[in-house]
Amino acid sequence: MSHETLAIIWFILWGVIWAVYFMLDAYGLGTGILFPFVAKNDTEQKQLQETIGPFWGGNEVWLILAGGATFAAFPLTYALMFSFLYTPLMIILFALFFRAAGLEFMHKHDTERWKKAWKWAFFGGSLIVPLFFGVAFANLFDGLLIRQTGKLDYVYEGSLFSLLTSYGLLGGLLFVSLFIVSGATWIGVKNEGKVVDRSIKIGNIAWVISLILLLIFYVATNNKTPLLDKFADYPILYVLPLLSVVFLALVKPFLNKRKFGAAFGMVTATIGTFMATGFVGMFPNMLPSKIDASFGVSLTDAAGSELNLKIMFIVAIIFVPIVLIYQFAMYRVFRKKITPDNATGYE
Repeated sequence: MSHETLAIIWFILWGVIWAVYFMLDAYGLGTGILFPFVAKNDTEQKQLQETIGPFWGGNEVWLILAGGATFAAFPLTYALMFSFLYTPLMIILFALFFRAAGLEFMHKHDTERWKKAWKWAFFGGSLIVPLFFGVAFANLFDGLLIRQTGKLDYVYEGSLFSLLTSYGLLGGLLFVSLFIVSGATWIGVKNEGKVVDRSIKIGNIAWVISLILLLIFYVATNNKTPLLDKFADYPILYVLPLLSVVFLALVKPFLNKRKFGAAFGMVTATIGTFMATGFVGMFPNMLPSKIDASFGVSLTDAAGSELNLKIMFIVAIIFVPIVLIYQFAMYRVFRKKITPDNATGYE
């Protein structure tokens, strides 16, 4: 395979890995956001902890894969992304830390102050991650304030506050609402009892908000960004944003029938097709520039050497299936419903 072909393959893999991470970790983060409002006592807290306890670590592997793939296949993108977006990425890193620590330490001590502190740490971390990832990816879709000063020499003229535009915040709120719906449906899949009724009540509200935000986001994307420009040239591509809206709309009737597995599948498909819309619109840019399209970091500029891409491709062929097999096994082993009587929490 040529270097160009390998670079395109890795761009596709890069997008798929990010999409899979968001599709999987959405329900874990959504459960964390719902946690203080759904779990009213220790038993119900243990139910929700066990709901994501066996899975969240495996889901985070996809985030590590996304970072590793960026570093190995697109070293320039990795270097510039972690330089230009250093502050929001560090905020996400600390939020991931407090989310994990809250889940781990919540019931390590019996005092109410201790449990309450870690409960809200779990909630706060779970909220900040999708909020800032949504802001970050909305800005990638819109373009960053990048100026090219020489060949492969780039300067970022923005800051954390320049990312917090109305469009960026719209992306953040959309991620949060979708993740809440994902968490609510997953709680329904895995649990029995009052936690299901409370989570679905909140999930129904979040569903309305997420559908409205998704439609507004696509209108704003079409009017304010170049992301959908190539969709006009290849109208078949409009099937991606259309499917994301259709999938999200189908969540509600499944929730009404308490078919939580189907509802969870629909919101997961919504996230996947939404991310596909963004990556297809970005192609062949890795870091688009809002100042001037010619200043953006292209796929050709960002890709590593041909040998490097070949080695990484072989590594991906070997290890990605192993990760998938492991995760399928985990979901099969822990497929049993969690009730107030058999909940053990997170150990």
